[in-house]
Amino acid sequence: MTGRFIALEGIDGCGKSTQAAMLADALRADGRDVVLTREPGGTALGEAVRNLLLNGEHVAPVSEALLFAAARAQHVAQVIRPALDAGTWVLTDRFVDSSLAYQGGARGLGIDEVWRINEPAVRGCLPDLAVVLDVPADQAAARDTGPHDRIESEGIALQERVAAAYAELALRFPERVVLVPGTGTAAEVHALVTAHVRRLP
Repeated sequence: MTGRFIALEGIDGCGKSTQAAMLADALRADGRDVVLTREPGGTALGEAVRNLLLNGEHVAPVSEALLFAAARAQHVAQVIRPALDAGTWVLTDRFVDSSLAYQGGARGLGIDEVWRINEPAVRGCLPDLAVVLDVPADQAAARDTGPHDRIESEGIALQERVAAAYAELALRFPERVVLVPGTGTAAEVHALVTAHVRRLP
């Protein structure tokens, strides 16, 4: 039996990590085996890349895309695909749609170009559902009191471009990407997220 693969997505400060943890708890309460992971990260290599990307100096957009893809390839090979093959549900705080939105949309590399970079990394391993928490950039910034990493420190203008890119992804890939209003309480947003997840076959 194959597990289900769900990604929580959105701009910085939208509440992804909180919702991923709440969803994991809900699925475990339903009797599911769940792996909760994150990107960049999830493996020793991924965490090293995370530190390099988020805490280092300026990184060219194409270098960002390639480094995220390298970490993602390891994540898929070492954590995600084995868990899915074992029938475990995988919840990840960010996956490939983050790269499509940040480097493809906000950084201007182009969604299609960034997908070409990531295609050999994911090798067909895409989320059954990518839930994008839709929160205005100014509200997300007010929530995100820091400390801020390199990308978060670039401010609201970047996050607004990221949000626009996520909206484009939801239009381009409606079979797997859904926008969920993220401005309510954590419990209200959780109810919306779980409603979409429970519709999975």
